[in-house]
Order: sequence, then C-alpha cells, then structure tokens
Amino acid sequence: MAIKQGDKVPTGKFKIMTSEGAKEITTDELFNGKKVVLFAVPGAFTPTCSNQHLPSYLKNFDKIKAQGVDTIACMAVNDAFVMDAWGKDRGVGDKIMMLADGNGDYTKALGLELDASKFGLGSRSKRFSMIVDNGTVKELNVDEGKYELTGAEATCHLN
Repeated sequence: MAIKQGDKVPTGKFKIMTSEGAKEITTDELFNGKKVVLFAVPGAFTPTCSNQHLPSYLKNFDKIKAQGVDTIACMAVNDAFVMDAWGKDRGVGDKIMMLADGNGDYTKALGLELDASKFGLGSRSKRFSMIVDNGTVKELNVDEGKYELTGAEATCHLN
C-alpha cells in the first residue's frame, strides 16, 4: 500500500556522495526534527527529470527555503555515483541532496515503485514529491502522467 498524507515515513537508508566517498544516511538523520521537501524521479539523466523536474527545484531553491524548509532532497533508484554525477552535471551544488536508493528498497517501502521494464529500466520510482515535517507526510503528489504535479511550483505552492 502506498504512503499517504498524514503517514509517518518508513525507516530506511540511502547513499549520498561525500568528500570521503559514498556514505550512508538514515531516514532518521534526514527527517527527524526537520522540514524536508523530497522528490523522486524514475532515473537520473532521463529527459524530463533532467530538463524539467530537477531544475524546477533548483530554480526555486530560495523560495522553497523561505518557507522554512531545511532540506531539499532528490531520490532515484540509481547508485550514489550516478546521483553525484547527475547533481554535478545539473549544477545542484549543496542546494539539493542527491539520495541514491540503489536497490529501490525505500521506494518499495513507500509503495511508489514503477515497473519501467518495458523501457529496459527495471523497477524504478514513480515521479513524486512530498513535504515531510519531522517524519510525517504533510503533502504528497504523485505523477500520473504530468510531471507538473510533482514539480517545485505545485509541491511548494509557488504559483
């Protein structure tokens, strides 16, 4: 069953790239005591994700942070090396945390997996966005064919 507004986020782990290499970060470290905008993409370097979805959060970084958001994080079922390279390619710097859900375990725990095997991509994450306040989902948007539903403007009510 998919996570919904009002639910506590499941516990889990991600990989992020640091100056010392790939490091594990837990959901407790990411969400506890913080307001986090988490958005997920089916794949790094894919056209819509690279040209529209991720850039919407980067472009609106200051407006999002002004809403009291501590962290903006992007998650994909990719490894930490790919997520790091994609972040560098898109110029995210330290504005967006690039979370690798390498085996899709966290995506499955959220109930938001996408079968992209017909495209040769295997099991991935649906495109979604959520606002998590101290571990509780305050808002959840899932792309049902329109990326705009999960872009920064819709998620953070910037229009």
